[in-house]
Amino acid sequence: MQIMTVALTQDAPQSLWGKASVTYQGNQALIHLTDSDVLRQVQMAARKIRAQGVTSVQLEGELWNIDSQWAFSQGFTTARGEFEVRWCGDEATQTTLTHRFEAASFARMLVNETPEELSPVVLANHAANWLKAIGGDNVSYEIVEGQELLEKQWIGLHAVGRGSERPPAMLVLDFNPLGDDAPVSTALVGKGITFDSGGYSIKPSVGMLDMKCDMGGAATVTAALGLAMKAGLNKRVKLFLCCAENLISGHAYKLGDILTYKNGVTVEVVNTDAEGRLVLADGLQAASDTGAELIIDAATLTGAAVMAVGDNYNAIFSPQTETLQRVQQKAADVSENVWPLPLNEWHKDMCPSPFADTANSRAMKGGGAGGASNAAGFLWRFVTPGMNWLHMDLAAAYSSSDSALWSAGATGHGVLTIAALLEE
Repeated sequence: MQIMTVALTQDAPQSLWGKASVTYQGNQALIHLTDSDVLRQVQMAARKIRAQGVTSVQLEGELWNIDSQWAFSQGFTTARGEFEVRWCGDEATQTTLTHRFEAASFARMLVNETPEELSPVVLANHAANWLKAIGGDNVSYEIVEGQELLEKQWIGLHAVGRGSERPPAMLVLDFNPLGDDAPVSTALVGKGITFDSGGYSIKPSVGMLDMKCDMGGAATVTAALGLAMKAGLNKRVKLFLCCAENLISGHAYKLGDILTYKNGVTVEVVNTDAEGRLVLADGLQAASDTGAELIIDAATLTGAAVMAVGDNYNAIFSPQTETLQRVQQKAADVSENVWPLPLNEWHKDMCPSPFADTANSRAMKGGGAGGASNAAGFLWRFVTPGMNWLHMDLAAAYSSSDSALWSAGATGHGVLTIAALLEE
């Protein structure tokens, strides 16, 4: 099979190509670097090359570095069809890129899977089996499902998932390379809604079509942990995936229901489509119980985050300013995009209820003004006071259609940032 080589050049294209960003010479493609944002230009060029029907490329030349090669692979990746990117550079660079690609591909595979094939328990098992294959005896886990969730007082997860014939589940996984009762460095929590109809607050078809991606948080934190493990992570990490289908049936939870959580907080359901925060509330309580130095949750949580930062950034929230600064630096180190949005103590009270301590949203489109911050404020109620906590609203985890940067489907954006935080 003939493979196209791809090189970077700072030379302008020959006159017959005009101002083209990509030109071809036989079986070689040249990406002409003219933009100050090199990584964006490389990713867009990769999309153009892939759109020409090219399926296998070898990157070559001295101008490639780890970031530009990764940007190329992001643009070259598609949800359908086999493809191959061969790296260049020294062995360490190629190994790092291979590990990144394996982890991101696992996340994309989960997110792009059909909701029929990826039930909550199947999602939990896929994540556990993949991490077990990487970590071996350092990985142990249990999957709590169905009625057993009620016995363990995971109220939100059970409520959201009980409308489906396929039971909700929580994956509780422990990666412990240190042995004995080592302290937990980081606790990861992922939203794993394998399909979100909106429940009785039903979505329109156009809004429901992509809701197989609503387990993007679970895929992201799982892939990040796997990537860190591949890089030699030597810290104890616990992972909690909150997996459910949000469907309509005679068993489904309803508007006006009041949920009493394990920590005593009561929540009135005013929008069954604000289900992600209800399941994450359980995961955050479980994560808090570990005493971890840092809790990270990731979720495709709000459309408000997309409206605020667009679909090429992930929104981040934390009560600790130094944590936000640390995350921004780690994201920059791996060339991913994050942006902090407001989170103050009073955001906890922005979804008031006359019947409970709080409502799960506000009874208006999108949860009203500041919806992403209000959702973060709701989650904050379920983190033990004083604990170091990061909430990542994954606005950039999924592309609903082809764009200049991404093919339609999962992007994996956020995996590298979280992995970098784990490896620190």
